[in-house]
Amino acid sequence: MTIVEQIQHLLSQCSEEQRREVFELLRAQFPIHALEAQWNTTAEIILDAITRSSDLTQRGVRGVIAEAAFKYNVIAALKGWTSEELRENYPYDFLLTDAVGQVRVQVKMQRLKNHIPMTANQGYRFLPGDMFVVETQRTRGGTDPQTHEDTRPYRFGEFDILAVSMHPSTNNWSTFMYTVGDWLLARPGNPNLTLKFQPVPRIPNDVWTDQFTTVVGWFRSRARKKIVNLPASK
Repeated sequence: MTIVEQIQHLLSQCSEEQRREVFELLRAQFPIHALEAQWNTTAEIILDAITRSSDLTQRGVRGVIAEAAFKYNVIAALKGWTSEELRENYPYDFLLTDAVGQVRVQVKMQRLKNHIPMTANQGYRFLPGDMFVVETQRTRGGTDPQTHEDTRPYRFGEFDILAVSMHPSTNNWSTFMYTVGDWLLARPGNPNLTLKFQPVPRIPNDVWTDQFTTVVGWFRSRARKKIVNLPASK
């Protein structure tokens, strides 16, 4: 029996209080993340702060978790692709490159409402009730000093692919749905801006896929589609 196996055997005979005491001894020597040292606090306090924060703050945290999940679960599994480290504020979260060229990816979270996956018709009544929804606009707003336009909406052409984390409905951070940026719905009265709420299907179809390489093929085909066909009056 190895030393580790002996320790495991001893721990199995310990009470919960005794195991916790051992854990605290090890915890003091092995920080969970470098951020603890950087902020001079513990992961437990950071997580408690997030738990006590507002819904808006928690949405922001979930958003950055979705980006990290895309990096570690999707990009890491791609063959023949590289990811450029972005150090400035761009209208996309990842710039990926393969032998063919570059692809700009914007990552967003499937939207929750009252801790329940929000349906598209809860965003706008004219959207389908049997689809989920994603909010496609920047977290912070502003006004363009020259055009005086709202800078929170995304403009068509600012990113190539939209990746939507489906964690709210799947409880799995590795699940994403993808579509082509230009296939998103436009804002009424301004065809240059994307609609705030975009419908997302529960399963893949001919305009949404759960495979990144598939959506790259769609984007590079330059096919002209929309994720749903709305009545002309809308």
